[in-house]
Amino acid sequence: MKKSNSIILFKQKQVRRVWDEKKELWYFSIVDVVEILTDSPRPRKYWNALKTKLKEEGSELSQKVGQLKLESADGKKYLTDVADTETLLRLIQSIPSPKAEPFKLWLAKVGYQRIEETEDPELAFDRAMKTYLQKGYSKEWINQRLKSIEIRKELTDEWQIRGMKEGLEYAILTDEITKAWADRSVRDYKKFKGLKKENLRDNMTNLELVLNMLAEASTTEISKKQQPSGLEENKSVARKGGYAAKKARLEIEKQTGEKIVSPKSAKHLQNKKVKKLPRNNQE
Repeated sequence: MKKSNSIILFKQKQVRRVWDEKKELWYFSIVDVVEILTDSPRPRKYWNALKTKLKEEGSELSQKVGQLKLESADGKKYLTDVADTETLLRLIQSIPSPKAEPFKLWLAKVGYQRIEETEDPELAFDRAMKTYLQKGYSKEWINQRLKSIEIRKELTDEWQIRGMKEGLEYAILTDEITKAWADRSVRDYKKFKGLKKENLRDNMTNLELVLNMLAEASTTEISKKQQPSGLEENKSVARKGGYAAKKARLEIEKQTGEKIVSPKSAKHLQNKKVKKLPRNNQE
């Protein structure tokens, strides 16, 4: 496992974390989080007691806790209990602390919103629009992004009909499409943009989004016509859909003399607020 260590600040206190490049997951030091949320003078002892309690209750959380060598205050590295984001949030729910309460309230709110979106999918689009606007994306980009979500859903619905399994097989097919139109795997594409856990589509330019949509829409239509069976046949269709978009990409690059696959990420795509001049200076 290739690891990249870093430290994040929470309430001005440090939380050690490690990036797993293969799994594309952050792993956080549980003891550091426990110390922040409980103010315990002996966070390791607190965590060991909580871990024992969870095991006795039959919780599966303790089975999802791993160990990695993290640098300690003395500069040496020791095996430390770590958890990914999902496991960590579930652990926080088990900590009876006022500082953990905001996390619990947030999780409850998110859970309620997901139930609402199941009953009325349009709410998901409304919330996505507001989130992207708050992050500073332009309305033009947001409209493209929301359209890309719709096209992606049509593609995954088609894959479901063809017997493809959500998760690994969807990821394999997505990789085939991306390699075909962009000449890069999803992993290499994200590296090119300097991304880790961030969503690749959220870091695409308008033109990248359009070509990715063309690749996925083409794959959907080809699949409907050819009705592939099994992973290998679906991979072949995915490549055909990607190649259709690649032809468009190459033609645009020929006409403009510029590469479309860009290292630009979200920080380049978000609007920059322009300071207004005082009225007497405006013409």
